Amino acid sequence: MHLKGLDLNLLVVFDALIAEKSITRAAKRINLSQSATSSALARLREYFDDPLLIQVGQRMELTPLAEKLAQPVCELILKGESIVEKNQGFRPAESTRTFRLNMSEYEAAVLMNRALARIHDLAPRVRVEITSKIDEPTRDYLERGYLDLIITPREHVSSLHPSERLFDDRYVAVVWSGNPAASEDMTLDAYLSGSHVAAYIDKLIGWSFDEVFLTRSGYKRRIQAVVPSFSMLMSQVVGTQLIGTVMERYARFCAQLLPIRIFPTPIPIPPVETRVQWHSFHDNDPGILWLRQVLCDVAAELEPLTGQD
Repeated sequence: MHLKGLDLNLLVVFDALIAEKSITRAAKRINLSQSATSSALARLREYFDDPLLIQVGQRMELTPLAEKLAQPVCELILKGESIVEKNQGFRPAESTRTFRLNMSEYEAAVLMNRALARIHDLAPRVRVEITSKIDEPTRDYLERGYLDLIITPREHVSSLHPSERLFDDRYVAVVWSGNPAASEDMTLDAYLSGSHVAAYIDKLIGWSFDEVFLTRSGYKRRIQAVVPSFSMLMSQVVGTQLIGTVMERYARFCAQLLPIRIFPTPIPIPPVETRVQWHSFHDNDPGILWLRQVLCDVAAELEPLTGQD
């Protein structure tokens, strides 16, 4: 389709180039060859009479015109996709659609481990792509339509798009079962005087909710090791005297595989609410609606937390 001489398919390429600032990565994102993507960029440059992307050192940067066009082009593509999806409907048993989700390994272990089995039963040809680490803030990828759903703590949810609650969780302390401390209760003194391992995830380097809460509450613990993931945190607990502080549901999952013991934290840390978020343009997308319902159904079947009915 052409609009005033512009092939609208070129806008899909333009949108990928804006996001990736790389011909190679943009080509991979939209499943085009590098030469076809370069050719599309040349046609876009000719139409807009602007270089759009220029080489600066080892990377490409947007020109002022490209910056100005970025958001309108993104919204146009998202609206177009929304119209197409609504028109086509969604039949799980027949669909070959790919859904792109972003979540931490914690949410993947607690929720997606069960959800994928449900999805396979209901929609065996559907493909689910899960990411946990991306180069830009997660909300930016949601804005640009490169993620269908984000599963994240409520504190990280964008106020610009809708979301709904999936499940709650709370912090617990974990130690190796061979740790002498495992045979005793986790007292406040033992917790604060022990050596800890903490996970600082991606862009949140130097930040973790439990640490911020404890610091603001006047407590101080000694963090001996910092790791980039929850799974690495758990592996560093095993065979050491380190104490880890993680979500109870994740600790239970790991306890099936690792020799650990779980304790209530001697300091009551506020619970964490996990939510699923989607772009407002996808409010009535039948595929997204279906997947959200699957996730909510699975979340509703999670075992209650310790001490809950």
